[in-house]
Amino acid sequence: MIPTKNYSACTSMIVGKNASIDGSIMIARNEDSKSSWPKNYVIHPHQEFDTEQEFSSNDNGFKLPLPKVRAKYSATPEWTAKFGLFEEDGINEYGVAMSATESTYTNEYVLGADPLEKDGIGEEAMITVVLPYIKTAREGVKRLGRIIEYYGTSESNGILFADKNEAWYMETGGGHNWVAVKIPDDSYAVIANQTAIQYIDFQDPENYLWSTHIRQFVEDHQLNPDPTGSTFNFRQIFGTATLSDTYYNTPRVWYGLKLFSPDQQHTPVDQDMPFLNQANRKLSVFDVQDFLASHYQGTPYDPIGEGSEADKHRFRPISLAKTQEAHILQIRPSMPTPAAGIQWLAMGVAAQSSFVPFYAGATDTPKQYQNATGSYSPDQAYWTYKLAGTLVDPHYVKFGPKLSETQKQLRIAFQQSIQAADKVVRGLSNVEQADFLTKINFENSQEGLNAYNSLISDLVTNATDLSPLNFKQDVNL
Repeated sequence: MIPTKNYSACTSMIVGKNASIDGSIMIARNEDSKSSWPKNYVIHPHQEFDTEQEFSSNDNGFKLPLPKVRAKYSATPEWTAKFGLFEEDGINEYGVAMSATESTYTNEYVLGADPLEKDGIGEEAMITVVLPYIKTAREGVKRLGRIIEYYGTSESNGILFADKNEAWYMETGGGHNWVAVKIPDDSYAVIANQTAIQYIDFQDPENYLWSTHIRQFVEDHQLNPDPTGSTFNFRQIFGTATLSDTYYNTPRVWYGLKLFSPDQQHTPVDQDMPFLNQANRKLSVFDVQDFLASHYQGTPYDPIGEGSEADKHRFRPISLAKTQEAHILQIRPSMPTPAAGIQWLAMGVAAQSSFVPFYAGATDTPKQYQNATGSYSPDQAYWTYKLAGTLVDPHYVKFGPKLSETQKQLRIAFQQSIQAADKVVRGLSNVEQADFLTKINFENSQEGLNAYNSLISDLVTNATDLSPLNFKQDVNL
């Protein structure tokens, strides 16, 4: 029997619209769990039911009544629903993006006062019961917040929301408490399996949201370590700062700040790195891709670099073999809603895959992205990208440049495709837009698969002479 999944390993990034090069808002995450656990990419159509619906989790038995109207939304569910849906990320018909979840941890002191609810809402259910029922990012925070307060949550998580106006990051703490911060337009944030949100300003509900009784809860249970009692630092009150954090979590945040805010002076094991930051330049979707695909390049800690063996394996990298998929949900306010959202999706390991752009206004996804199986199949997108990485792995020095060239050429091709499609879509009706964007998505998908199948052919051909069952004959014999 396949064991249930241990969700504890994602890395996230959020970029405000004035912090990006083109005015986009971006929320992004690596979904990390197992080295072979395929994902699908689907679009659920708009549906209106005669009776109230109910969600029932295969994961922990969580149940929730649902509205009769379900908006269209995209998602990346598991290849099997046996252990739950885990739809993870998507964009709905109103242009709202959501990514759930960044697994975090609540400290024992808080859990002693507010334990997790075994049958409360968890990662498995969040996209499914929230994204189809909201029209703004703020609504998403509030809907999920109400669910957590009433039903409780079975785990600690960070959840990302965005729409054409703003991005929000929400974190849960204990079984029933949560806070959320609107990301300033000029800022970015990187998060890595640790409670990240710091100060909450309860006098500013425009930029902060929180569970109804969180201040009273903290006061009643004497949880605030601030000796003055004048500040409310969610990270310090609810989070952890353990030795395992310094090897597993903080180095990833450090590397993000090293890439985008190099003037800041931190070490990989610092526990006080800021949640909100300003970059030294405007950030593009390629910057976010590079972060999600990174593994400490240019430092002694790169697992495929030139550091000592101890340093190469000292810290958990950002992109690793257990990534199921990586996504960037890009909202472009200047475009009509169907074309405003682009779901950049890299199946498998981000460092070895390519981010394929999918317009949110499409009505269907390519067959290669649906009905994945748990074992290798050459006609499935997840396994195609996974195979290329597997072939590169044993010969990274020799084959890495071939992989990099393929990724580079696809970046150029996808950028050209988006620019050309953007010019056409503005002049189309709603129905024409949906059909056109679906066509473009299918073309981009096929472009990526063709490039990787060509790469696979090249890798297999060149690997035939790398067998240990080889012999070099002396020319003098």
